[in-house]
Amino acid sequence: MDGLLLLDKPSGPTSHDLVAGVRSLWGRPRTGHFGTLDPLATGLLIVAVGQATRFNRFYSGRDKSYRATARLGFATDTYDAEGTPLGSPSDSLSLPEPAAIEAALQGLRGEILQTPPAFSAKKVHGRPLYLSARAGRPVDPRPVPVVIYEMEVVRCELPEVDLEIRCSTGTYIRSLVHDLGARLGCGAHVMALRRTAVGELGVEKALPWPLAAPVPDEPEGLSAWIPLEEMLPDWPRAEADDDGLRALRDGRRLPSERLRSSQGGGPDAEIRVFGPDGKLAGLARRRPEDGSWAPFLVIPTT
Repeated sequence: MDGLLLLDKPSGPTSHDLVAGVRSLWGRPRTGHFGTLDPLATGLLIVAVGQATRFNRFYSGRDKSYRATARLGFATDTYDAEGTPLGSPSDSLSLPEPAAIEAALQGLRGEILQTPPAFSAKKVHGRPLYLSARAGRPVDPRPVPVVIYEMEVVRCELPEVDLEIRCSTGTYIRSLVHDLGARLGCGAHVMALRRTAVGELGVEKALPWPLAAPVPDEPEGLSAWIPLEEMLPDWPRAEADDDGLRALRDGRRLPSERLRSSQGGGPDAEIRVFGPDGKLAGLARRRPEDGSWAPFLVIPTT
């Protein structure tokens, strides 16, 4: 059982709590997740099991989609509803009109510099920011570049505004809403947050948590389960013959003649290499000097 399990995280538990639960239910010590969700947040959490944990770098950089409920009128120290209010709530009569909200959003779309929340897992000098903030010694992290591809108002019933957002990895929606409140001059914080997609993976296929029953030993029939062989579907696929498979597993280069159905052009092309049995054997990268393939991730045989 090596692959990805898509879970619909509820509000309350941490991402680590769900990983620990899957680890306990399946008896697989090698379990992790691809992208933390705050305890307050709900939605798609990608849990990797077994050899799939080695694929984090290929999924962590994918765009994320969210639906966020922003509460206008005051900010909080954590930028969400679990924090301490900063100042008194604005009177409903002083809240901005929808046109002003749209104007403020326009300045937050595209490539922006964003400062992570003081209460976040972002590390500065190896220490998570939230530890310093809880100790009463908050650290001001440097702004980092992020991209907000889409951000649209889908409901506006002041003081609440629902936003649908698609953004680059590393974006903090809490910071985005906090900055919106600062631009509007009334303050704002996140009341609710739901991650709806990571790249092409959507929450509609995820299993709700807690699981009603342990996941079966053969979970291939679950829409929420992505076996190792179906990961990275946008990568070209090639089948190695027996000699090519031995070369890959020994960490040696694979001559092109040892592969069938290899695709991809250019000197930096990367492929998934399968054995004659249809199982994923590893990943390889084209060598520009001779056109052969160099393995850089090998799946051990069981």
